[in-house]
Amino acid sequence: MAFEYDDQNIFAKILRGEIPNDTVYESAHALAFRDLYPQAPTHVLVIPKGPYVSMDHFCQEASEEELAGFMRAIGEVCRIEGVSEDGFRAISNAGENGVQEVPHLHVHILGGRPLGRMLAKAE
Repeated sequence: MAFEYDDQNIFAKILRGEIPNDTVYESAHALAFRDLYPQAPTHVLVIPKGPYVSMDHFCQEASEEELAGFMRAIGEVCRIEGVSEDGFRAISNAGENGVQEVPHLHVHILGGRPLGRMLAKAE
């Protein structure tokens, strides 16, 4: 499958400094910032700095350094936000059926309260 990256998406603009953000953590390969519409007391988005549409795109095409740097950034955000002890949810939506709203890979780190079941049973 060919992935088409739209460099005008909101996260690309944040990475270029065109749109401000509330940065939680930044490294050579990732940027983490607070979600504008938090769904839990802790709601941080972690994005790679490279042009990747989704998790599968990233896993197929990112370098070893990008892969490791992105995953370590997620771990560091969990440490900074203090969600590791009580638990958290890491969510990455992909494509239309996954209800991905921004076509740039992003992982939501949610925590700070019980989050309930992830999905309701299909009928």
